[in-house]
Amino acid sequence: MGVAIRTADRADRELVARLLDSAFQDDPVSGWIFPGEEYRRTTHPRLMAAFVDIVLEEGRIDVTEDGAACALWLSVPTESAEDEEGFAALREALDPDNERIEQIGTLTAEVHPAGRAHEYLWMIGVAPGRQGEGLGTALLGSVLERCDREGVPAYLEASSERSRALYERLGFELVDRPLDLPDGPQMWPMWREPSAAR
Repeated sequence: MGVAIRTADRADRELVARLLDSAFQDDPVSGWIFPGEEYRRTTHPRLMAAFVDIVLEEGRIDVTEDGAACALWLSVPTESAEDEEGFAALREALDPDNERIEQIGTLTAEVHPAGRAHEYLWMIGVAPGRQGEGLGTALLGSVLERCDREGVPAYLEASSERSRALYERLGFELVDRPLDLPDGPQMWPMWREPSAAR
C-alpha cells in the first residue's frame, strides 16, 4: 500500500510545526538545544514553527496526506553561503539567552559540503505513535527517486543513531566524521550520491 504525499502550503503551517515539535521533543539534539523538559516543552515549538516558516518561503515541505509525517527540503545551488546570521536572528527572536540556537546553525554550516548543488533534507518528522510504519522512508523515497533521475546528490545531518541507520539503508554515507556538539550528542553529516554515480 502506497503512502499519499502532497506538498504543504501556508495553510499547513500549524500542522507541520506541531508535527515537528512532537517528533523532536525527545530528540538528542533538541534536548541539547533546550535542556530541561519544561523549558523544551514551552520553547521548542516556537523554533519548529520558525523552521517551517523558513522552508515554506525558501524550499518545499512534503507531508503525508494523513498529516502523520513531513519532510523539509531546501535546494542548495552550487555556490551558496550558509545563513549563519539567520540563526542569530532566530535566537534573538525566540530565546535571546539561549546561545545554542545560534551555535547549532554555526556548527552545521561548518560541516555542510559546498561546491556542488544538492537537495538538503533539513528535517523529517514522524508522529511518535506512527514511527516504524515506513512513512519517513516513503517521504524520502519520492525525493531520492527524483535525485537519481536528475543526477542530484542529497545531504542531511542525522540527529540520532536510529535516523542514521535509516539514512544508511537509503544510500547516505557519513561525510568525513561525526559532528560533536559541545557537551552534547553527536550529529552525523551524511551525503548521498545519485544512483547512477554510486
